[in-house]
Amino acid sequence: YLLCASGDFVKVYSVSTEETLRLMGGHADLVTGIQLNPHNHMQLYSSSLDGTIKLWDFMDGIPIKTFTVGSKLLALYTHASTEDSVFVVIPKKGQRDTFQLVKVKLTKGAGQDLEGKELSVVLDGVGASMKHIAFGREGAYVVSVKDVNLQVYFFKRKLLNRFSLSTIKTKGGDNRFSCVVCHPTEDCIATGHADGKIRLWRNFHHKKEYTYSTLHWHHDIVMDLAFSMEGTRLLSGGVESVLVQWHNESSCQKDFLPRLGSPIEYISMSSDGALCCTLHADNRISIINSNLRFSRSIQGLIKSRDVKTGLVVDPRTKALVLNGEPGHLQFYSLQSDQQLFSLDIVQRQYIHEAGLKQSDLVKVAFSAQGTWLATVEESEEVTDPELQLKLWFYHEEAQSFVLNTRINTPHDNHITDLCFRDMDELGDDSLILVTTGRDCVFKVWVIVEDSDPEAQQSVSWSCDFVGSYHNYQATNCCFSEDGSLLAVSFEETVTVWDSLTWDLKCTFCHPPGNIRKICFGRLTCSKYLIGATDYGFLCCWNLLTCALEWSAHLNVVVLQPDPISEHIAAVSWLSKESSLFVFKPNEPRPIYIQRNLCKEKILLAAFVPRDEPEMISSEKYLWLRKSQLFFLTDTQELMTLSTKSLEERLTPSSKQLAIEESLPVTPFSLLLGKHRRQQAQEDIDLGKPVVHNKQEQASPAVKELLHTPAHVLPSASFLCTIFINSLLISKENKSAEEVADEVEMESEKAADDSDEEDVTTIEQEDTSHMELLGEMTCKLSKSQEKELRKIRKMDYSWISAF
Repeated sequence: YLLCASGDFVKVYSVSTEETLRLMGGHADLVTGIQLNPHNHMQLYSSSLDGTIKLWDFMDGIPIKTFTVGSKLLALYTHASTEDSVFVVIPKKGQRDTFQLVKVKLTKGAGQDLEGKELSVVLDGVGASMKHIAFGREGAYVVSVKDVNLQVYFFKRKLLNRFSLSTIKTKGGDNRFSCVVCHPTEDCIATGHADGKIRLWRNFHHKKEYTYSTLHWHHDIVMDLAFSMEGTRLLSGGVESVLVQWHNESSCQKDFLPRLGSPIEYISMSSDGALCCTLHADNRISIINSNLRFSRSIQGLIKSRDVKTGLVVDPRTKALVLNGEPGHLQFYSLQSDQQLFSLDIVQRQYIHEAGLKQSDLVKVAFSAQGTWLATVEESEEVTDPELQLKLWFYHEEAQSFVLNTRINTPHDNHITDLCFRDMDELGDDSLILVTTGRDCVFKVWVIVEDSDPEAQQSVSWSCDFVGSYHNYQATNCCFSEDGSLLAVSFEETVTVWDSLTWDLKCTFCHPPGNIRKICFGRLTCSKYLIGATDYGFLCCWNLLTCALEWSAHLNVVVLQPDPISEHIAAVSWLSKESSLFVFKPNEPRPIYIQRNLCKEKILLAAFVPRDEPEMISSEKYLWLRKSQLFFLTDTQELMTLSTKSLEERLTPSSKQLAIEESLPVTPFSLLLGKHRRQQAQEDIDLGKPVVHNKQEQASPAVKELLHTPAHVLPSASFLCTIFINSLLISKENKSAEEVADEVEMESEKAADDSDEEDVTTIEQEDTSHMELLGEMTCKLSKSQEKELRKIRKMDYSWISAF
C-alpha cells in the first residue's frame, strides 16, 4: 500500500494497480503529516492544522483514536524508541513565525476522543517544514535545520550542539539548509542546501571536532533526501526533475533517473527497501524500483501556473478538462480522482527559465458530442501575441484527438472567447465555431470539404463570416439552446444575431460597466438572456419582449449555467468572501444561497452531469439532482458541493448496496437490487400495498457488528446476547385502551358497550393484514382474543325477526 496525505484526507493507494482503495476523512483542516505506528504497522498516525492527531486502522479505513492537542500541528514524527508518544511541530506561543518541536504523550483511555495536552518541549526555533527535522540512529538524537543553522539534541545526555555555516554567498554558493535526513545505521547526517550541494556530517557529538564532506550535482536547490534501508545509497531530487542515487557517499559513483516530468518535492522509501516514491510539483507520485527503474505513476489534478482555459467538461468521458503541464491539456476523472490522459497542444519543448516568453494554451471548447475540440494558444507577448487556432477531431481507433486544422493568426489581437453551435438533428452542417477577439470582431468558422487531393484530411475549417459592432472589443459569445441565436458582448453592449443569416436582431445594455459574462437560459427558460457586468450588476433580458426582465446588484465573478436544467449558478466576491447563488431566470429570487462558501476566491466553476440522478430528500439541494457543481479557487483547489454526509461519501456505493441488501457485491447482486427497486416502484404505481419486512430494518447492533474490524471486537460470548436480541421482533406499542382491556380481561370483568368501536377497528385491521399476507395465519394478541370472546357471548337472536 501507498499512503498519502491529500488535503483534509488520507488516501490509501494500491501499489500494483494505482487504484485508490480508501479515502479516510475526519480532519477538519489540512493534513500536515502521516506516520506508521512503529509498534503496529497496520495503524497510521495523522496530524492536521485542526490541532488533532488521529490513529487509523488504514486496512479498514476507520479511525481508532483522536487526540486533541489544541495548537496547529505543522509536522508529525514517530519513533520505535518512544512508546505511547509522538513528536509534533507547533507554533510557539506569543511569537510569530517561531516554531518548536514538542513531545506529545498519547494518553490511554476507553473512549475514542482523548486529550493530548501533556507536552514537553524538545527543540526551539525549528523549521515549519517536515523536511527540516530528522531522527537519528535508534532515536538517540534529533536533528533540526533552519536557515544556515543546524541543531543536534541528544536525548540521553540532554545535550544540544549547534553548528552554523557562513551566510556570505560567494561564487554563487548559498549555504541555507533545505532538508535533512539521518543515516539509519551510522551516526551520519545528510543535509541539502539551496545552492544544490549535499553535505554529509560526522563526529557531530563534539562542537568543534565535527567534519563534513560535500556532494554536488544539482544546479539549484536540493528539495529532499532519503537514505536506503541499509544506508548504502542516498537519493536526492530537485527542480531538474532528475532522481540522483549516490553510492557509498562518493561523488564519483552516482546513477540518474532523468525526465521525471516536474520538480521532485518529496522522496520516500518503502519499509523493505524494494521501492521508493517521489512526489512532484505537478501533483504526481512516481513509484520507482530499487534498481532505479521507473515502475508506475499516480497522477492527480495538475496544478498549473494559471488556469486560462477555464473548467470545461468533456462530453464523452465526463472528465474535467483544463490546463495541465505547460502547453498540455489534462483530462481529469472526477470519479477516480486521477488523470485520464494529457494532450500535447502546443507541441513544443517547454524551457523552465524565468522571463522567457513561450506559447501556452489559453482557450478550449468542445462540440456537444465531444467529436471536435477547439484550442487557442498564444505567446506571452502583450502587444503583438503569436496566435494559433487548432481544430482537433476525435479518432475512434486511436482513442485520442488528432489535429485537423491549424489556423495561424485567426485574429489580430488576443482571442477572448470561443464556442460551438452543435445541433444533433442537422448533422455536421450545423457545426459552427465562433471566436471573439480584442480586434473588435467575431468570426464564424465552418467545416468545408478539402479540395486538395493530396490532403490527408477530407474536411477542414474555414472562416465564413466576420461581424463587428461600432468598433467595440468583442469579449464573450454563446449560442442559445436551439442554436438559432448567437449572443456576442461588445464591452457594455450585448448583441443578438441570427445564426442562419447573421443579421443583427437586437441589442441590450445595462450601463455602467462592461459585460463580464453572458449565457442563455435553457428548457422552460430559453427565452431569457443573462449577463453580469464588472460594475456589480446581474441582468436578465427577455428575448421575446426585448426588455429587461429584472436586475440585481451583485458582483458576479462566475456565471455558470447547468447544461441539463434551467438552473444557473452565480458566484460573487465581496469583502473577501465568496458566496453562491443558484436561480432560474424566470424567478429573480434565488432557490439556493450559500454565503461564505470558502475562504479563497472562486475563479471558475462547472456543472458535471451525473451518470444517474441522485436521490435527494432535501428540497434545498434538488437543483443538484442531475448535475454536480465544481469550483476552482485562486489557490487551485478543486471543491464541490455535496448533499451526502462524510460517512456516505467515503463509503463506495457498491458497499452500501451490499450492506442494505445483505448480498455479496457481484454483477448479479447489483442487477437483482436494481430489479427489486423497479418492481417496488411498479407496485406503487399500480396502487398495490407494499409489505415491509421488519428484518430489513437497520439494527444498530448488527451494523456495529458488520462495520467493526474483527480484531478489535470483544469476545463472541459477549456479543451473542446483543446480536440475538437485535434479531427479535419487538411487540408493537400498545395504546392505553389496550392495556386497560388486558387488565380487565385478566380480572374477568364484564365488558362495556363502548368497546364496540374498538372491535370494529380491530376487525378492519385484521382484514387488512389478511389481505396483505395472503394465506399466512396471524397469531392474535391477548386484547384481540378478549374482543373475540366478547363477540361470541353476545346475543344475536333478535336478527331472526327480520
